[in-house]
Amino acid sequence: MDTRSRAGAETSDQLKYLGERIPATFVYSGIDVETSPLLTGVRGSQLAGRFKIVRNQPLRYGSPADKQIWHDLVCSMDSALRLRHHRPDTLVTHAAYLHARTGGRMGSLSHLIREAALVSLLDGTEKITKKLLEQIELDTAAEQRARAPHRRRTPPQRQP
Repeated sequence: MDTRSRAGAETSDQLKYLGERIPATFVYSGIDVETSPLLTGVRGSQLAGRFKIVRNQPLRYGSPADKQIWHDLVCSMDSALRLRHHRPDTLVTHAAYLHARTGGRMGSLSHLIREAALVSLLDGTEKITKKLLEQIELDTAAEQRARAPHRRRTPPQRQP
């Protein structure tokens, strides 16, 4: 949303109006909002004064608590599958592989599982196996991360 355009300005005014009159917490999602036209200019600075930016980091897989969160996410995606021959909890048994493959990014995980499900429907197997998952090409960012040389880095810190 560009607050410098007429449509963006009108939308900005509407967001401010609703935020001032409705006793609720509004959650907006976006990419690179700090440098976008959403929060620049006169209207943008007014919006910036009303928002708190929460940055989401990839999910970690180090501690038992981290692993449980990831397993719960994978389990919920596994249980949502409606493939005729898919065995429940198959994806959960591959949770570590899925984390390594996606870098702990929920979007990459979702796309991987969704595409594997579509391929399994088209080929008639209607089940997701690790072999199938290995054949699926991930989103561009995930594939670039996978090809990048592994370098030691400090894992991102979670926001409270």
